[in-house]
Amino acid sequence: MLYRLRQRSKDEGGFTLIELLVVILIIGILAAIAIPSFLNQKSKASDAAAKEQVKTGQTTMETYSTENNGSYLGAEIAKLQAIEPTLKDETTAKFSVTSASATGYVIKSVAKGTEDEFIITNTAGEIARTCVAKSASNKGGCPTGSW
Repeated sequence: MLYRLRQRSKDEGGFTLIELLVVILIIGILAAIAIPSFLNQKSKASDAAAKEQVKTGQTTMETYSTENNGSYLGAEIAKLQAIEPTLKDETTAKFSVTSASATGYVIKSVAKGTEDEFIITNTAGEIARTCVAKSASNKGGCPTGSW
C-alpha cells in the first residue's frame, strides 16, 4: 500500500516554469486593459455629484423665484440653503451663485475631485448648461460644451 502511494506521488508533476510565466503574462495583459478604465471612474463620480448639486440649485432658484413674484433678485447662497439644506454639503462639490437678476441667474458647482465647473445659466427663461474641464486629459464626466 505504501509503495503505491509513493509511486503515485512520483508520477504527478507540477507546472513548468514556462507555463507559470505564460499565466503571469496573461494576467498582466488583462490588468493593463482593465486598470485604466477603473481609474477614470472616480473623476466621473465626482463630476456626477457636482452636476446633481447644480441641478438641485436650479430647482431651488426656481422655488426662490416663485416665492418672490418671479424675480431672482436677492438670491444668495444663505437664502437658497434655507430653502434647500443639501446645498450646504461641500464634501463632493461647492455650490455658488455667480449672478442673479430680475429675469435670470448664473449658478455654478465645482467638483472637489476634478475641479470641473458645471454652470447653469438662465437668461429670460432660456436655460444653458455648460461645463469647463480643469484638465484636458482627464475630463471625467465633463463633456466638451453643454451637458
